Amino acid sequence: MRNQHPNYSSALTRPWDNDAADPLWQSHASEDYECPFCQFAAGDTSDPGNRCELSDLVYQDEDLLVFIACDGFGPHPGHAMIIPTAHREALYDLEDELLAKISIFSRHVTLAIKLAWNPEGTSVRQHNEPAGNQHVWHYHLHVFPRYSDDLLYRQIRHPLGVEYRAKLALELKAALDQVLEAAS
Repeated sequence: MRNQHPNYSSALTRPWDNDAADPLWQSHASEDYECPFCQFAAGDTSDPGNRCELSDLVYQDEDLLVFIACDGFGPHPGHAMIIPTAHREALYDLEDELLAKISIFSRHVTLAIKLAWNPEGTSVRQHNEPAGNQHVWHYHLHVFPRYSDDLLYRQIRHPLGVEYRAKLALELKAALDQVLEAAS
């Protein structure tokens, strides 16, 4: 599962260290890593280690997926995630065109969240590498509905039920369909 961006993963080294032959970025996935998001993108969630369910799916095209995350944070659970369909481990690995599409699509998803759930605001966040709080070795962008009392950045994740996530996926899908229609 090592599909690193050719311009970044092998070409960049630490210019301040003349002896550094290693690139700035190396994969954190083991050689036998079974990527749950690649499985999900392929429509297969049968692996017991994969917490995604097909009912989490909000949107899919040839480049990306939008789905409801299986973990919630704080008193207002439920947020969306955007991933590339092709395996890309981290932000460092994304081609410019794909990164641009994900960025533009994050605006569509935030508008859909506003339409579906009427939050007071929205936030997006993304993590790279273990110290950056990345836990799945496939790029993913979190898109959160925000509320003045959510304490989002002070909460510990907790699992959400499949039925609850399916309900949120249907709500957000309907709103995203409206946003995409308006954008075209």
